[in-house]
Amino acid sequence: MAAKTATKKPEERIRARNETKILKAAVELFSRKGFDGTRIVEIAEICGLPKANIYYYFATKEDIYTTLIERLLEGWDRAMEQITPGRDPRDALSAYISAKLEYTRTHGAESRFFASEILRGGHFLSLRQKRHIQRVTRERVAVIEGWIAEGRMAPIDPRHLFITIWSATQFYTDFELVAALTLEKKRLSVTDYAEAERSIVGALLDGCLPRQAPAGTVSQDRPPRSKRRKKMAAPS
Repeated sequence: MAAKTATKKPEERIRARNETKILKAAVELFSRKGFDGTRIVEIAEICGLPKANIYYYFATKEDIYTTLIERLLEGWDRAMEQITPGRDPRDALSAYISAKLEYTRTHGAESRFFASEILRGGHFLSLRQKRHIQRVTRERVAVIEGWIAEGRMAPIDPRHLFITIWSATQFYTDFELVAALTLEKKRLSVTDYAEAERSIVGALLDGCLPRQAPAGTVSQDRPPRSKRRKKMAAPS
């Protein structure tokens, strides 16, 4: 058994390496030309593998396409894991925004590919994948609703909050040219993404979370507990 496992390892490494090459070439082509405009022979030419090898790892062009969608959704799911009931809302949402921005920055081709798929009608997004997106979002919506019920967040619609976060974070990659023009730069840098994170966190979270008061001071959002008690006890 040990010898059998040892002989499989090099094959697995070769498979992983070649699949990565194929997917990297395919995502660039799909994001620019769409599914119908991309040919297997083009993918083979860019990744430097024979056309037959493409079909060895992926039975059809659609298999390549759906694999790319699956991997992007997995990346989004990992970012969503930052939002858990036990965390402080500001820390959790700040970490989520940071993870979402970092994913789009380091997986720009995948992000643009998915945006292109959605703009073309999302025909390759399966019913299972649609339900998966809804389920994962619903779970995190429940977390935010719990924070709202506890008085730790303003009463906002969590779904619209997520849509706003997705719009803000993905814009920097999906529409990088517009972002770069706005910032009067040729291309966005890591520093630009860090500044985007600070701006998005500040703009979004300050509107739905209690402001953090400096140490030793009382937040201006709510009066001190003693004053609140007096106010409640005062006759009407």
